[in-house]
Amino acid sequence: MTNLHTVVTWIDARERLPRSGVPVAAAITGRYPADGAGESDAGSGEEFWLVRPMYFTTLHRGEDGVEHRDCFVDSDGIVRLPHGLASAETVTHWAELPVLPGQQTHIALGGDVQPALRNAWDAPPTT
Repeated sequence: MTNLHTVVTWIDARERLPRSGVPVAAAITGRYPADGAGESDAGSGEEFWLVRPMYFTTLHRGEDGVEHRDCFVDSDGIVRLPHGLASAETVTHWAELPVLPGQQTHIALGGDVQPALRNAWDAPPTT
């Protein structure tokens, strides 16, 4: 029987950061801009806290050539710093991504994909 349940352990980004290159779930906080708000209205809008998949890196060069150190980067290339550092949106907590269902790894390639999928889909539900 394949166990399809996982436990997430959140780590405070002020206390410890992941290894460089590690994909993580990142809890991000910031503020959505209010409709029609300009940069001078940075305090307006709705505050948020949400989870996004990202990766952590010790050095990231943005498309504009700016270097960022010890940062989290999402799939759109948006850089977010650990909470407490100067950034409009910061990462408060992070967690390692779970492994693939029924696997002990985050990736399956080539001939390993279909057997891994069948194994996960054929697993009886657990309660």
